[in-house]
Amino acid sequence: SFADGTRASARVMTRREATDIAVLAVDRLPEVVVPAVMGGGPQVGDAVFPVGNPLGLSGTLTAGVVSATGRSVRAEGGTTLADLIQFDAAVNPGNSGGPLLNRGGQVIGIVTGLANPSEQAFFVGVGFAVPIATAGGAAGGPPQ
Repeated sequence: SFADGTRASARVMTRREATDIAVLAVDRLPEVVVPAVMGGGPQVGDAVFPVGNPLGLSGTLTAGVVSATGRSVRAEGGTTLADLIQFDAAVNPGNSGGPLLNRGGQVIGIVTGLANPSEQAFFVGVGFAVPIATAGGAAGGPPQ
């Protein structure tokens, strides 16, 4: 479903487990489509803003800073995700797949998960995002 309430069927066109990115093709788009503006790579200390639907709460924005870049984490199923953006803004189930924005509103990453040392499905202070250049490459776009 889209922000304006338009609902559509979708199919997976491309799936890259190594980067936790999938490209979907929808059977119809909303009447108005506003393209995202892509930003460059963030630096440690930059402000970041994940947008998503954490715990079913649609249209939620949280704020934090980039804690590190180039992080690797082990995902479910044993896959290691590399070159991630680490940040301290709150993310929870429902944020995954949402944009990570910079202060200018540009998309700098796609939220992929959170640190979960206790096996609890809630925020513990560390979130991760796939850099937008990596996501674009997985989608078949030119690297930035």
